[in-house]
Amino acid sequence: MAKKGEARVIIHLQCTECKRRNYTTTKNRRNTPDRLELKKYCPWDRKHTLHREVKVK
Repeated sequence: MAKKGEARVIIHLQCTECKRRNYTTTKNRRNTPDRLELKKYCPWDRKHTLHREVKVK
């Protein structure tokens, strides 16, 4: 996770259909405080699906 005062944090993007965490990226939590939602390619479903941000464990 981010250190105290840092704006960028590491996040995982989880597929809404197969529930697998396919992508890892960073985001600036000051500019984007909401959960990120992107249409990305899911290799297990073999199509573009909605991926939502989940916490990194």
